[in-house]
Amino acid sequence: MKSGQNVMPLCQEVWNLSRVEYLSSYSHRGKFYTLRSVAKFSREGLWSLRAVWFSRFGTLLETVVAWVHRSEAGYDAAELTRALHVESKHALTRMVRQGRLQRHAIDNRYVYFAVEDATADQQRKHRDAHAATSRTTSLVVSNPDLAIEEAKATLLLFFSMLNEKQRRLYAGLESLKLGHGGDAHIAELFGIDPHTVARGRQELEAGDLDGQTMRAKGGGRLSQEKKRLR
Repeated sequence: MKSGQNVMPLCQEVWNLSRVEYLSSYSHRGKFYTLRSVAKFSREGLWSLRAVWFSRFGTLLETVVAWVHRSEAGYDAAELTRALHVESKHALTRMVRQGRLQRHAIDNRYVYFAVEDATADQQRKHRDAHAATSRTTSLVVSNPDLAIEEAKATLLLFFSMLNEKQRRLYAGLESLKLGHGGDAHIAELFGIDPHTVARGRQELEAGDLDGQTMRAKGGGRLSQEKKRLR
């Protein structure tokens, strides 16, 4: 009788727990739980407590799919990782394999889009437009009042006044500002080989400037002797 008396309350307790609405975290491999009534989700559907993240969409996989489908221009893995505060690359890859997302290689990285072709096409168009705008903006930061064509003309004029090494390093600097795809974009803008841009970028990243100045021959301050002669 004792064992029978203990079984009933235990079964009743489990049944009651099954009726409680709770959520598991999408971060920390789902190890943390909270009552749904406690979570105060943001407009994007996320809520965190002490660096533990919860989503109104459920698991990380479901959250990844929802965010990509609802996005204006899709996401690459780095972008989504920053947005969700957890590593998202493996979840994205898994959802592609399951046919719940699609991906395309853009500027040497994968970008993930909704599985529906019509939605994905719109997301791709928005991404292309954003990329073009950001690239142009990064090149005219010094004077945003200039029209785009005027800004390009100014850059090309400045570029033409540099010597070979200065051109390579300047092109590399602008490529670094743009990030992914910068080498190709700057090469097209300045009419030079992408490998030249890549070399300049790599020299800047490595600090490999050969210890030489970039001053044109005859430039710089006059020596004291020349000053006296004048």
